Amino acid sequence: MVKVRLQKIIAEAGICSRRKAEALLTEERVTINGEKAQIGDKADPDLDEIFVDDYRVDNIFKETVIILNKPIGVISTCNDPQGRITVLDLLPKDLRKGLYPVGRLDLDSRGAILLTNNGDLTLKLTHPSYLHEKTYKVIVEGFPSQNTLKRWREGVILNGKKTLAASIALMHSKRNTSMLKIILKEGRNRQIRRIGALLGHPIIDLQRIAIGNLKLNSLGEGNWRKLKKKELNLLDYTYKNTST
Repeated sequence: MVKVRLQKIIAEAGICSRRKAEALLTEERVTINGEKAQIGDKADPDLDEIFVDDYRVDNIFKETVIILNKPIGVISTCNDPQGRITVLDLLPKDLRKGLYPVGRLDLDSRGAILLTNNGDLTLKLTHPSYLHEKTYKVIVEGFPSQNTLKRWREGVILNGKKTLAASIALMHSKRNTSMLKIILKEGRNRQIRRIGALLGHPIIDLQRIAIGNLKLNSLGEGNWRKLKKKELNLLDYTYKNTST
């Protein structure tokens, strides 16, 4: 195997993202064959002994990516100090090791969330510069006017910074509620809920139905499945072209 950068090896071993791996190198917590490693060092995981602290980086890495239909009331973290149910609790125990959620859905929201042991993939799917699209089906109070929808599409000031342009489509309205289809290219904390409240249309229900071109389709709430390689390719072309 050709030698590759340590931060890539560490990320693909499911230990952390490349960015965090660089921090580990800076902190001199990584060694190659007993010698302290530095940023820029390369290694062959089939030949070299690589350690992070006292943990040996396993050169046998099986990537796992799971799509989960998160129900309301489930926390998008690996563990919760308050003892609430997390997304990992919905998986079999023998599958949980090394997995962590890619991004988050708040406690009161439901829908598609990915879990993986690939730190490099996590970085690509969460870093703002990649502008990944996420699609939501949202029920709001009242009947948003065309002017309100236009404001939402063009961006709203949150914490002093304007949100990116979004796709907002009114699906239907009934009984003093409206259903919207919203496509975002960013994911600020509780962004849709905050904008809905700001524009006078509080959110009643929020469901993420797609991440990129990857859709929930018939996957029931609380259920999950592993993604196949062809489905991973739906997420983003930069993942397919990852360089060493």
